Amino acid sequence: MKKALLRLHTAVFLWGFTGVLGRAITLSSTMLVWWRLLITMVSLWALYLVQGKLGRIDKRAGLLIALLGTVQALHWVTFYASIKLANVTIALTCLSTTALIASLVEPLVMKKNFDAVEIFLGLFAIAGILIIYETHLAFSTGIIVGLISALLTVLVSVLNKKIVDRHKPEDITLYQLTGGFVGLSILLPVFQLFFSEKWSLPTAWDWLWLVLLSWLCTILTFFLYIRALKSVSAFTMNLTLTLEPVYGIILAFLIYKENRLFSHWFYVGFALIAVAVVFHMWRLLKPKRGELAINNGQ
Repeated sequence: MKKALLRLHTAVFLWGFTGVLGRAITLSSTMLVWWRLLITMVSLWALYLVQGKLGRIDKRAGLLIALLGTVQALHWVTFYASIKLANVTIALTCLSTTALIASLVEPLVMKKNFDAVEIFLGLFAIAGILIIYETHLAFSTGIIVGLISALLTVLVSVLNKKIVDRHKPEDITLYQLTGGFVGLSILLPVFQLFFSEKWSLPTAWDWLWLVLLSWLCTILTFFLYIRALKSVSAFTMNLTLTLEPVYGIILAFLIYKENRLFSHWFYVGFALIAVAVVFHMWRLLKPKRGELAINNGQ
């Protein structure tokens, strides 16, 4: 159990580093994600071929997974765009609302009933975002793009639930990343046309950060996460995952001194979001009455 917890916290901590590395890389957000996907995709294909773990999936499922990969790539593009337009802290604050956004989006996609309490918590979080937005207008564009990024990752997460039981996690990851690379490559001319983004090669330091981002924060974290899943409870897993934005914000404060950019109103807004997220997680993960009775009988 100790090894599983160590793997899980290491994975979440490394995920928290993605924002810090994103700010360090000088490429535009689109080119950053394109190079990240290229390095990650080539590395995974080579690794799976050597290990003989390359699985096959049917064309229809492969197309769906590839489309989800494209949405995932767009999530990364908007996440790093939020960092470039504002900073790491703003991007991660917006990302911390994903659990609450999911509680509103999932009923629409999965055709479930809405939960009044979850809607209230979502409004609570929106109040926090509005406070940050109104008191830090210099970051307004970054906040809007950051919320779009959060919505995109929620869509990927919700839709992944429909396919996760049909295929191995390794296969889903490989084909999703490949689909993301192909999809983003097709969309590159659109980004270059409407956002004036130019094709660019990474600098020497960019290559280092991109390799770290791809190998440590993508491939290694995936394997650590999958192995931890086998030993830790759902409660521990979900509770630990909420620490990702916290780790990232602390790192941004320590490395880039971003805490100097915010007034006390930022912390008021962030506190509202944090309270809503914590209460949502507690409500989501607390044992139901029937489950509690079963557990007590064992």
